[in-house]
Amino acid sequence: MGSVTATSPKLVTPMNIATNAAPRLQVDQVTLQYKTPSGDTFTALEQVSFEVPDQQFAVLVGPSGCGKSSLLYLTAGLAEPTSGEIYVGGQQVDGPGADRGMVFQSYTLFPWLTVRQNIEFGLKRRGMPAGERKDIVEFYLNEVGLQRFADNYAKQLSGGMMQRVAIARALANDPQILLMDEPFGALDSQTRLQMQQLLLKVWEHSKKTVLFVTHDIDEAILLGDRIFVMGARPGRIKQVLDVPIERPRNLDMVMDAQFIRMKREIFHLLHDDA
Repeated sequence: MGSVTATSPKLVTPMNIATNAAPRLQVDQVTLQYKTPSGDTFTALEQVSFEVPDQQFAVLVGPSGCGKSSLLYLTAGLAEPTSGEIYVGGQQVDGPGADRGMVFQSYTLFPWLTVRQNIEFGLKRRGMPAGERKDIVEFYLNEVGLQRFADNYAKQLSGGMMQRVAIARALANDPQILLMDEPFGALDSQTRLQMQQLLLKVWEHSKKTVLFVTHDIDEAILLGDRIFVMGARPGRIKQVLDVPIERPRNLDMVMDAQFIRMKREIFHLLHDDA
């Protein structure tokens, strides 16, 4: 078997990592409203604006019902805002697209496909030659540690393993931005910690722009470069916090004084809003 890194350098080589801080994602005055069963108008998001530079790991954190997931779905093009615009790579979002990869909390693998076939799915639909597909799939199987399970089906995998496949499948398509909607929320605490470490490793290699939704403050600080703290009813950006902790990171940092101070600050922001 040939070297994966040698045949797909655009995935991993530093020379292909952009050095500017131009916004990869722009959310401009986005409002989302819908009708309730009683006929009233409910405002889920109100004039939300923010930017995420290229290669930044951005996190949305906030109380339940503040519109975090709704904002992610709007960015994915799975729903339309009532007003305002969203741009990815300078192009206005007007529906789903290959420039955005999505990882959901629920397990969204195709059960009739193997691990390898799930990761390959998007590449095959794009008409990529078999040799190139094989190299990329092997690379990401190695990245998420599933080489031995490449020919297994979803029903043979644990929840953490299924999310590894989902992450690999999203990244294999080389999206401009990776959107993650509480991807570890359904996992037990030990598996969740393992997946956080895995994601940190994979992100350090890929340097993809990420917009990650969570309600877990520790997770937000551990993973993020910048944290957007949302307020509820209607959803809005209440505070923007840059994480001052250097990378690479590991679980030991949760005892760091900077980590504890930031956790306390976010906790109070969320508590005051509640």
